[in-house]
Amino acid sequence: MTDTAAIYLDYNASTSLLPEALDAMLPYLRGNFGNPSSDHASGHRARAAVEHARQQVAAFFGCDADEIVFTSGGTEANNLAIRGAAEAVNDRRRVITSTIEHPATEESCNWLGRHGWTVARAGVDASGIVRVDDVRKALSLDTALVTVMHANGETGVLQPVAEIVEAARVFGAVVHTDAAQSIGKLRLNVRELGVDLLSLAGQKVYAPKGVGALYVKRGTRLHAVLAGAGHERGLRPGTENVASIVGLGVALDRVGCDLETAATRMRELRDDLWRRLVDRIPGIRLNGDSRRRLPNTLNVQFPGVSARKLLHSLPEIEASAGSACHAGDDAPSPVLTAMGMLPDEARNSIRLSLGRQTTNADVARASEALWLAWQAFTDVREPVFQRVK
Repeated sequence: MTDTAAIYLDYNASTSLLPEALDAMLPYLRGNFGNPSSDHASGHRARAAVEHARQQVAAFFGCDADEIVFTSGGTEANNLAIRGAAEAVNDRRRVITSTIEHPATEESCNWLGRHGWTVARAGVDASGIVRVDDVRKALSLDTALVTVMHANGETGVLQPVAEIVEAARVFGAVVHTDAAQSIGKLRLNVRELGVDLLSLAGQKVYAPKGVGALYVKRGTRLHAVLAGAGHERGLRPGTENVASIVGLGVALDRVGCDLETAATRMRELRDDLWRRLVDRIPGIRLNGDSRRRLPNTLNVQFPGVSARKLLHSLPEIEASAGSACHAGDDAPSPVLTAMGMLPDEARNSIRLSLGRQTTNADVARASEALWLAWQAFTDVREPVFQRVK
């Protein structure tokens, strides 16, 4: 970025579109506009493009192409997974989730709660990790589904999904994970993870907004939640968004080529940003587990200053106070309060999430700007140098 450009540190909210993905999409926004369900040459070309993208997504996750269902995004994928799995099991009326889920998961569980299911919520510890013992205690032979995210989008803390899968298997429950925040930052293999259902969102992985996918392990019972025709094996009616699906396939293919290298680079930049902030701001705190987290994410508590006030004074930095999906008011983050933080501590916290385009210069400029703004609000004139232990 140039010295005058805004520093974008909100990659957990949305990423840029990879140039390769855009180039692949353009033909399907211009001449190749056929409906993939039409039985003629234009329709066949569109269908072939969708199926090629399905193979690319499947290759990224280490599954078979027929286990991928395309959706309009992560929210629809979560709704289809949670409501669809619960409704497919007639003799089980219990669902287990956590207290730190994305609104798409939380509201899907709330819908089930209003329609006859019992919903149990596992708590988290002070580091933001779901308590597996809470899940174990809530499990029973009446449990249809366990849904716990793979990584929290606000704190970046990774969740013990594999352990939860192991516990749920004893009771024959289906397991879903919302992996929208992990995709493109960590290598995920659905066979190794062991889940039955996994959601992703295109805008988190350098693909277009308005497209997503759901991995459905072969043999997993799932009901459609939308009424319509038989698209996507009858699980997701509606004409496929061909161009965006193509973009998603290409984005995952490209991201998968250098994922580990990119993750290492983001981790180094993230740690440099944290060191710079710690060196200058006394009492600054990192929210969430310091090691078990996404390589690009910091959730930082600035002592004595509201996060919204701090960010509003810094138009040159684009970041979030909490999740973009909770934006719009000054209520404390439900994720941070679930971790035991006081409301004011949660209100003073900013999520800083880096991406593939973040540079060393961005980190240096951002740390300087954040320190100067915090200093102006607190009237602390000299930096207090400290070291990360």
